[in-house]
Amino acid sequence: MARTWLVTGCSRGFGRALAEAILDAGDNLLATARDPATLEGLGAGKPGRLETAPLDVTDERQASGAIRAAISAFGSLEALVNNAGYGDIGSVEDTPIASFRRQIETNLFGTIIMTKAAIPHMRERRKGHIVQFSSVGGRLGAPGRAAYSAAKWGVEGFSEVLAREMELVGVKVSIVEPGGFRTDFAGSSSTLDGGRPEYDAVVGKAARMQAAYHGNQPGDPHRGAAAILKLVAMKKPPLRLPLGSDAVTAIARSDQVRLDELERWRPLSISSDFAA
Repeated sequence: MARTWLVTGCSRGFGRALAEAILDAGDNLLATARDPATLEGLGAGKPGRLETAPLDVTDERQASGAIRAAISAFGSLEALVNNAGYGDIGSVEDTPIASFRRQIETNLFGTIIMTKAAIPHMRERRKGHIVQFSSVGGRLGAPGRAAYSAAKWGVEGFSEVLAREMELVGVKVSIVEPGGFRTDFAGSSSTLDGGRPEYDAVVGKAARMQAAYHGNQPGDPHRGAAAILKLVAMKKPPLRLPLGSDAVTAIARSDQVRLDELERWRPLSISSDFAA
């Protein structure tokens, strides 16, 4: 039986690849973008059924409207994928507060707004799967990306709590953590500011690496999309799914560093308890 999906940020990159994979699988899709004109040609030659809608994920009315549009077009909504997002590079000192707000609004509040809009329908049906796009930068601090990492760490915490609640009503939650994929994320989608020389060893290096990385990332967005289709088909999906060999390696290394630090400072940590 065909599933109905709503995917945010389908105009290009991972969202576009996922939209194509969903339609190739014969499923129903409400594809969204800020400008629906960017979705032109998406459904051509695909066996699945496609509807499109304009969506700014930070707009609560548009979010609710998109959920209603999916249900109206296809009768139900089985999978919500919160993919829309972006990240700039710059030092904490040199990133304007307005830029912090925009990145956190889109990456974190956009996810929260879309999730809240979908929950009532899924709760009433006691069925559904919410897939949250985080990042390897949601598991470790990404140099030069304080605003992006702050937002994605927020997505991780929000979604972990959400999963515990949704489990009670039969709704699944998964957090996808991509590494580097060959999309536009490292290209025109990002602003790269190497900044002042004091931070060059971290921020400047990150900007140079991203510029060199563009087009050379190990991740294939079409294979990543196939992995997400497998994830949503699972009866018992994982809470977290890193995507890409670079993501798995970086997360494993970071987790080991955290465990080592926890053990190193255990005596000081537990010294704060009341004396026995």
